[in-house]
Amino acid sequence: MAAILTNGLTKRYGSLEALSGLSISVEEGESFCLLGPNGSGKTTTIGILTGSLSATAGKAVVMGVDVAADPIGVKRKIGIVPEMEYPPSFLTVREYLDLVCSLRKVDDPRPKIDRWIQFFGLEDKENVLCKDLSKGTKKKVMLSAAFVHDPKLLFLDEPFLDLDPIVQRNTREYLRSYVKEGGTIFLSTHILEIAEKLCDRVGILYNGRLIASGKLAELKRSKESLEDVFMRLVVEAA
Repeated sequence: MAAILTNGLTKRYGSLEALSGLSISVEEGESFCLLGPNGSGKTTTIGILTGSLSATAGKAVVMGVDVAADPIGVKRKIGIVPEMEYPPSFLTVREYLDLVCSLRKVDDPRPKIDRWIQFFGLEDKENVLCKDLSKGTKKKVMLSAAFVHDPKLLFLDEPFLDLDPIVQRNTREYLRSYVKEGGTIFLSTHILEIAEKLCDRVGILYNGRLIASGKLAELKRSKESLEDVFMRLVVEAA
């Protein structure tokens, strides 16, 4: 069953077409990476798929739910790490995670919150207001909020920005185990190394258009790296 299915997904801002006819399918238990340079439409795509933006045309179904018809229903089924969004400044770390669990209707939230506070080493920050946290710590809180309710689908927009190498490695290891246990990941990044380490399939987005999609082995020519593939396809599409 497809965890994500889109058909002709399009987003316009006046005369600017930020996303043009995107049609993709991501199966349950798959790790899919949307690659593209800055401004290619990756964040717009995630915004539409998570119910934060409305599409101009086309359709998106996430976990069996029509996103346009029931965006709140979609949000309850997924975990989201936006690229530039941070936790509310007026809440402490624990208060924010409590709020997320309440909105996601999590039973017995305390052990789940404790798990991610410990995983990300936030024990000495849990009662600190989010406004007083560093960028890296805020990103750890956002990752905790995405994971805390055990969603079956994660949307991760540049999730490793602002994280130190050790936290990046630990998070990658968790995400690999998450997929092995049946979870689905939709990750967007411009960092090719992350895609190569984490994803089963990639899609390459350029100027709002999907110019290629498939398993890495299918997209590569003899002795090509992912960087070679990316540059070749972008040049061909330009």
